[in-house]
Formats: sequence, structure tokens, C-alpha cells
Amino acid sequence: MTMVQSNMKDPKPLTGRTVLFWLLGFFGVIFAANAVFIYLALGSFPGVVVESSYEAGQAYNQEIAAAKDQEKLNWQVSGEFVRTGDGAGKLVVSAADADGSPLYGVELQALLRNPVHDGADVEVAFTADGGGRYVGEVENLAAGNWTLVLEINRDGERKFKSENRIFVKD
Repeated sequence: MTMVQSNMKDPKPLTGRTVLFWLLGFFGVIFAANAVFIYLALGSFPGVVVESSYEAGQAYNQEIAAAKDQEKLNWQVSGEFVRTGDGAGKLVVSAADADGSPLYGVELQALLRNPVHDGADVEVAFTADGGGRYVGEVENLAAGNWTLVLEINRDGERKFKSENRIFVKD
């Protein structure tokens, strides 16, 4: 039997100093990654959903009553955003009553709310296009997710409200 010689060196012994450096390096990478994530999180979302939680809680019962009244009306409302140019578009809303007759004499208000940036919200003013159809011009609307908050008022009283997520393409 012959012995095979190898040119392998003996591995370095594992010392306390080596373990300390590996441990400090590991936690250093973890802390650096956490610092980057905290910086990005604080810079992108302020964390404030409503200015006053107390006032929002007080209005809760009124919102429930309004939702029940809206359900009794059984209005058929649909909306669509159509791009017309670079950053511009039209928000088209069709509104009909429970019988399918077009809604006349109502006032529409819409807000395209950006779910990430508070200052990027866009209010939309509508004009009646006939047959229960209302059109609102929108300029400089960035692509991405938006929340469409649509309200319909009749005789100064809110009769309909909906919040729907829409995706705007380039």
C-alpha cells in the first residue's frame, strides 16, 4: 500500500479573535441593511392616514347610515379612465337609477388619490355629456395605482360614494 502525499496545508485554527470578527461583520451587515430600510421607509410614507382619529371615529355612524341609504337607492354607477395623450386623460362616469334611467340634476365630485404620496392627489371636475354620462378632464396623471373616490350629490346632499382602486397605464 502506498501513501498519497498531498500539498494541502493545515487549516488555520479557529481562534476567539476570528469568531469575534465574523460575529461583528455579520451584525454589521444586518444593522446596515436595517438602516437602509428605515431610511427608505421614513422617506416614502409619512404614516398618517387621517389627521384626527377622534373625528374619524365620530363620523363612523354617519358613514354607516349614508351607506345604508345609498344601498336602498340601488344606483348603477360605473367609471372608466381613458388616456388621451401624454399624461392626460378623461374620467368617464355613467350613472343610472334603479330602473336604468340616466341620472340628471346631480353633481359629481371625484378625487384620484395616490396611495403613496399625499400631495399627488388630483381633483376632477365633471361636465354632463348627456344620457347620465359625465366627463372629467385629467392632466398630468402619472401611471400606477390610484384610488378613485367618487361622490354624487343631489340637492346638496351626498347620495352616493364609492372608493375603487384603479390602475393607470402609460
